[in-house]
Amino acid sequence: MAYRDLRHFLDLLADRRDLARIATEVSQDLEITEFADRAVRRGGPALLFTNVAGGKAPCLINTFGTAARMALALEVPDLASLETRMMEFLALAMKPPGPGLLEKLKVLPKLLDLAHAIPQRVNDGVCKEVIRRDDASLDALPILKCWPQDAGRFITYPLVFTRDPESGARNCGIYRMQVVDGRTTLFHSQRHKDAARHVRVRAQAGERMPAAIALGPDPAVAFAGALPCPPGVDEMAFAGLLRGEPVRMIRAETVDIEVPANAEIVLEGYVDPSDQRPEGPFGDHTGYYSLAEPFPVFHLTAITHRRDPIYQTIVVGPPPKEDDFIGKAVERLFLPLMRLQLPEIVDVNMPFEGIFHNLMLVSIRKQYPGQARKVMHAIWGMGQAMFTKVVVVVDADVNVQDPAEVAWKALNHIDPERDFEFVLGPVDQLDHASRLSCYGSHVGIDATKKTPAEGFTRPWPDEIVMTPQIRALVDGKWDQAGLGQGRPA
Repeated sequence: MAYRDLRHFLDLLADRRDLARIATEVSQDLEITEFADRAVRRGGPALLFTNVAGGKAPCLINTFGTAARMALALEVPDLASLETRMMEFLALAMKPPGPGLLEKLKVLPKLLDLAHAIPQRVNDGVCKEVIRRDDASLDALPILKCWPQDAGRFITYPLVFTRDPESGARNCGIYRMQVVDGRTTLFHSQRHKDAARHVRVRAQAGERMPAAIALGPDPAVAFAGALPCPPGVDEMAFAGLLRGEPVRMIRAETVDIEVPANAEIVLEGYVDPSDQRPEGPFGDHTGYYSLAEPFPVFHLTAITHRRDPIYQTIVVGPPPKEDDFIGKAVERLFLPLMRLQLPEIVDVNMPFEGIFHNLMLVSIRKQYPGQARKVMHAIWGMGQAMFTKVVVVVDADVNVQDPAEVAWKALNHIDPERDFEFVLGPVDQLDHASRLSCYGSHVGIDATKKTPAEGFTRPWPDEIVMTPQIRALVDGKWDQAGLGQGRPA
């Protein structure tokens, strides 16, 4: 049964003693970040600050800050189960697909046409218990200044709803917003993202871009904003698919955009493409400050909210952080979709230390020469995976969820001059090391075993493994030898 709203989920966390309600007065500037940073590093609970200095609304953070809480939010036993769930969804949608790649790529829209995935339009919702127009102001919200060198306070978990000016399709994405004053923010829509394209199209037409920002919806909707869906694929349909019930959507008051009816807070307004101002620095998920760059301005026209709203936010920065667990859930959910195009893939891991786009470990069932390189190039041509700076491809027997095993086997298997492949292409706009903004190099490392068909004719040695018989024999003698309980790894 889907969570009715964010509070339904918080009630469950409270029952499990996985929510801390903190009445101690705290500042929205730096202090809440330090609390959240300590909590996530210790595997601590979600934090609800009820006494933010200045009488601001309560602030919720670290909501998804452990793998267990992220799984609970998506109503699965663990994050690995998301792969199984997606495979079940695909089985419903495929029935079966045609043999070609084009037919397989049509599966996702079919999947989101399932009855419980289609968003439901409603006429009322808790997000409109209070409606403010002329007196709308961001000043009542505990918007965080996260890190010492941040240029100001940033809304870090806004679900920004826009419409494609050409097709009319809904888009939902997470684009940080730096507060300028009570009715104005900057709109950080990175160049490669859908909302940035919407802004460009509006700019060419000399128009403003209407936008509505939902804060604190139910967990599946909050997660869906982070999904790297292709253009035209409705993130709210994906949320409905995950929650097993349609997302209830309601039209905003001052813009012709629908928002989740169960959100705690909704900000309405427009982005003015002609008004560009420096945004940043900002302590980003890379663990470094992203530098100031010009971005367009968002102007507030209304705020609607629950009578006693909760402001849900997030802190990004050096891993681990809450967004790492969101990213891991995305990885598990989209793995079956990757396999539709690349059926040789066994598993994928994007370690926290790789900051999502810097490192992807991929295991494959290798069947022919050059297959690892084919997989690398396919990944670089796959949506936001195009940003992946380093792709390491290993054989199926390597556990990519264990980076230590990958490092051991990959470093043994490679001849660097032979096995490294460098390409130029788009890079993440936050990559401070690239030669140009948004353009730089990628490297693929073929760490699979080489075959004669690839010009390798030397013998390939066996891995050192003890016989099962001796392991079993020593299992029986381990305790007798006084070495303590348990079998060594």
